[in-house]
Amino acid sequence: MTNTIKIGIIQQSNSASIEDNRKRLIEKIKRLAIEGAQVVVLQELHDALYFCQSEDVAYFDLAYKIPGNETDIYSQTAREAGIVLVSSLFEKRAPGLYHNTAVVFDNDGSIAGKYRKMHIPDDPAYYEKFYFTPGDLGFEPINTSIGRLGVLVCWDQWYPEAARLMAMKGAEILIYPTAIGWESTDTEDEKIRQHNAWQISQRAHAVANGLPVVAVNRVGFEADPSGHTAGITFWGGSFVAGPQGELLYEAPHDKEIEKIIDVDMIRSEHVRRWWPFLRDRRIDAYSEITKRYID
Repeated sequence: MTNTIKIGIIQQSNSASIEDNRKRLIEKIKRLAIEGAQVVVLQELHDALYFCQSEDVAYFDLAYKIPGNETDIYSQTAREAGIVLVSSLFEKRAPGLYHNTAVVFDNDGSIAGKYRKMHIPDDPAYYEKFYFTPGDLGFEPINTSIGRLGVLVCWDQWYPEAARLMAMKGAEILIYPTAIGWESTDTEDEKIRQHNAWQISQRAHAVANGLPVVAVNRVGFEADPSGHTAGITFWGGSFVAGPQGELLYEAPHDKEIEKIIDVDMIRSEHVRRWWPFLRDRRIDAYSEITKRYID
């Protein structure tokens, strides 16, 4: 891990055209690389519209094998740009078996590793349990040419256990590709509460583990194809936080952005010396954490 990493993030509004979404992403990735980015992080399920607003077996046709022709596109892009690329793809593992999978490509185009989303939501407009089998690769950091990346996905960002396990296994930064927004019936007060909770939770992971956090969300309105709701307005707000939870960058709620943020990786070492949370954990007293609930 170098002292400072230049992290590129892309917050994009998607269209119904996968070809167009990919074309725009690749152009932005290459532009960020020219500007000095060493790693570029994309939003959750970045190839298409967020199809989980409704349950429709036809959407399984959007999934593909990893590796395969589709991943070759991002492999080539990472190699040509000379960057580490964190992508988020709809994986077809076998007929009837699908995952929400983050794939990390190293700067030579090779697949450094992948992470299958572990926590799968099932809420109105977020019917992910219909599509995705919970991950089975565990919480394992991915080794790359720029360091050990603790890659998690969206709903995982609410769970301190996931962040802690990544940190305990040597992750040097936590990364969350994301697709989250406001449903049409949310009041303005509720929108503020939801967004604040989302950001606070992840900044807390940074503090508790003494690690930088990168969260990249999509932006823009996407209609519900079933017509059961009035759609989702994805709230953007992608951000990067330092190991004390300090905001290094925060994107707007209503615009596409591509941005490079310098992250001081040595700072984690200093912060962990000041705040030695890992030292003071009472590992002898936590056995009940693996229970669903304690009556």
